[in-house]
Order: sequence, then structure tokens, then C-alpha cells
Amino acid sequence: MAHLKRKTRVRKKIRGTTERPRLNVFKSARHIYAQIIDDSTGATLVAASTLNSAAGEGTAYTGNVDAAKQVGALIAKKALEKSISTVVFDRNGFLYHGRVKALADAARENGLSF
Repeated sequence: MAHLKRKTRVRKKIRGTTERPRLNVFKSARHIYAQIIDDSTGATLVAASTLNSAAGEGTAYTGNVDAAKQVGALIAKKALEKSISTVVFDRNGFLYHGRVKALADAARENGLSF
């Protein structure tokens, strides 16, 4: 229940635009997903997750910090290919700690600014 309250509170404040789309993060026990969304059109511009073969390589388990770092690097690389350099970070109600923080830091290290 607390997760849903945080999610609603965060989404009231964060809105992605065409110039600065929203980087949305979702995590489950086994996987982590990231999407870059333009809220003005409702379109997903870039997506990456541990289900992608490029992000899942080299890790035996996809629900850990190392896998989140790979997804962060992959989403930043795909975004830069589509000339998206600045985004608004949406943690989707999850605490900024552990896998969510690792994904964000990896995305920043690979050229995405937020």
C-alpha cells in the first residue's frame, strides 16, 4: 500500500515532455525494466530490461544490482542513439536505493543527464 501512495505522489509531480521525456523504472523480484516515455504523445521511445538478451548477458541472476547496472547502461546507449540526452527520472514509487539507484547511476555514467 505504501508503494502505491508513493507512486501516486511522485506521478503528480513528474511529467515527461518531447524535449525531456520521462525515464520510468519498474522492478520485480526477478527483473528490472526501464522505459523512456513521452507523456505528451503517450509513446514509449526507448525500452530496456533484463529480459533483453543484451542486458541479461553475463549475469546468472537478473534480480540484482549488477543486472540493474547493465539495464541502465543499455537504456542510456539506446537513448543516445535516438538523440535523447536529458530525461526526467521517475522511480515509480520505489525507494531510491539498491537496484533503482544502480540503474540511475549507470544511466548517468553512460551519458544520460537527469
